[in-house]
Amino acid sequence: MAWFKWKHLLILIGMIGLMVWSAQVTEFDLRKFSQFSNMVDFLSHWFPLNTGVVPGVVKASLVTLGMAFLGSFAGLLVALPVSLLAAKNTGGHFYGFIRILLSFVRSIPEIVLGLMFLTVVGPGPFAATMAIIVHNASVLSKLIAELIEAADKGPQEAMKAVGARPIIGALFSIFPQIWPNVLSHYFYRFEVAIRTSLILGLVGGGGIGQQLFIHFKTFQYSTVAVDVMIIMFIVIAVDFLGSRVRQYVM
Repeated sequence: MAWFKWKHLLILIGMIGLMVWSAQVTEFDLRKFSQFSNMVDFLSHWFPLNTGVVPGVVKASLVTLGMAFLGSFAGLLVALPVSLLAAKNTGGHFYGFIRILLSFVRSIPEIVLGLMFLTVVGPGPFAATMAIIVHNASVLSKLIAELIEAADKGPQEAMKAVGARPIIGALFSIFPQIWPNVLSHYFYRFEVAIRTSLILGLVGGGGIGQQLFIHFKTFQYSTVAVDVMIIMFIVIAVDFLGSRVRQYVM
């Protein structure tokens, strides 16, 4: 039985053991779905939709969209130079320090960053935007650094052979190769930033997240439905825009 290996059996047993342990600590029990009628009753209060709040919800949504866009784009602008220092083949002596620094920043959840900025700039979209910028910069720096490390070395060697400086060589030999993937990561982080903006709204970050929290706490379920549908529309629109831009670049 050449196909049979004991280590595969041990891995399978280990995975099953982890699933059993996870089910216990999370109180995972499908029998709890016997109360599924409660969810149906909750959703039934969503209709008819309270369309009278649409202008206000759209206004709050634009704030959320602005937070997500600025947080993602500014994060990308910071990440592009930092990623060169975080890549093994271009970072030189800065590589280890920058990687540790990025791991430290990335380990702080956005909601904690938002609370930290709230103590400095007060509640509102600005604090939430700063939290998204810091977190996205750390995440995108790592992702782009990995793309730089995996880039084809041929063009880089050619730039070195003609005497190009390292930064010029990176700009003309590495970034043209990885740019479509950089955009893909950017638009993914843009989508994540929209959802993050909703969570930050719960702690005073403003936007539609704060509106959603208020509507839910005051039992305005027909308005909650409008909030959720507009959020879904924004996420789908961003995904569509991202795919079109990637097709254009590639």
